[in-house]
Amino acid sequence: MTRIHLIAGARPNFMKVAPLYHALTATPWAEPVLVHTGQHYDAAMSDAFFADLALPAPDHHLGVGSAGHAEQTARVMSGYDALCDRAPPDATVVVGDVNSTLACALVAAKRRIPVAHLEAGLRAGDRGMPEEINRILTDHACDLLWPPSDDAVANLRAEGIPEHRIALVGNIMIDSLVALWPRIAAEGTAAALGLSRYVVATFHRPANVDDPACLRTIVGELRRVALEDPVVLPLHPRTAARLEAAELLESLRADCGVRVIEPLGYIAFLNLVSGAAAVVTDSGGIQEETSYLGIPCLTVRPNTERPVTVTHGTNRLIAPAEIAERARAAAAPDCRRPAQIPLWDGRTAGRVEASLRAFLATAGDTAQTVHPANG
Repeated sequence: MTRIHLIAGARPNFMKVAPLYHALTATPWAEPVLVHTGQHYDAAMSDAFFADLALPAPDHHLGVGSAGHAEQTARVMSGYDALCDRAPPDATVVVGDVNSTLACALVAAKRRIPVAHLEAGLRAGDRGMPEEINRILTDHACDLLWPPSDDAVANLRAEGIPEHRIALVGNIMIDSLVALWPRIAAEGTAAALGLSRYVVATFHRPANVDDPACLRTIVGELRRVALEDPVVLPLHPRTAARLEAAELLESLRADCGVRVIEPLGYIAFLNLVSGAAAVVTDSGGIQEETSYLGIPCLTVRPNTERPVTVTHGTNRLIAPAEIAERARAAAAPDCRRPAQIPLWDGRTAGRVEASLRAFLATAGDTAQTVHPANG
């Protein structure tokens, strides 16, 4: 059996790892091994995600915890390097764009372990985003790149990535949504909250929540939205801390139009999103899920690494001060329209499995081609 390390460092990573874990488990050749770096860890939320995605407990937990970018990346590299000494894989798969993604890709590349990046080629064109640096460096360190869309393929080609390292596979996030849709549709999150028409909001990015002035603008705009439609705000722990520091949390919780709730599991949250009149967010993955579902999405950012959700989907980029005005227009009854984005079809994991199997069949020759300077 070929041992494949599947690396996850934050909750969104597990939504991408889960379909591939199940696809590899179903084959006679692969032994998928879940490695949780512990970059983001909340016991209750992690347990809920594992249950929702039918994942077992991780085989290995590095327990790196929170820290600054440099320290956290170094901790993951040290922890994963030690794991590769104890239980070396035949290949490593990293996903997304968090610090764990880059750290484990570097360890595998330096050890000449074949390494692949799932969700490769995404670019926002903004190197002020730490995630953008992680994306670029990860793609150039990896042997095999799995972009989700044609624009991501074009980004890789523009950066000089050889064609033999690129395999367009589609969006694996949609695999999780499609596989779990019957449970998502039946969940009843909004009904439990006593809501029928509402707007969902999520915020966590430093550019939005670390600046008290920007945070006040966002809170004021959400209150304006709530004058017409209730706003449901699952509160990210980081955002809660920033709201409290800005002396906004108590008054926001007291606002009858803005329903501040605890973070939700994957199934409960997507049920809430699927019934929303609109979503206001700064998240990456939600841009994709709302496009697939046809839910109007307002992304409070100046750019996105997922431009296909703007050109082909339901996503729009807006400034914080535009939230109320744009949400009013986006929530109009005729604004829902499911997107038709190629290969966002719920079958990406099968294409990834086939690509990985073919790649590993010639991994020796590929490694010599990709890492000729390694001794």
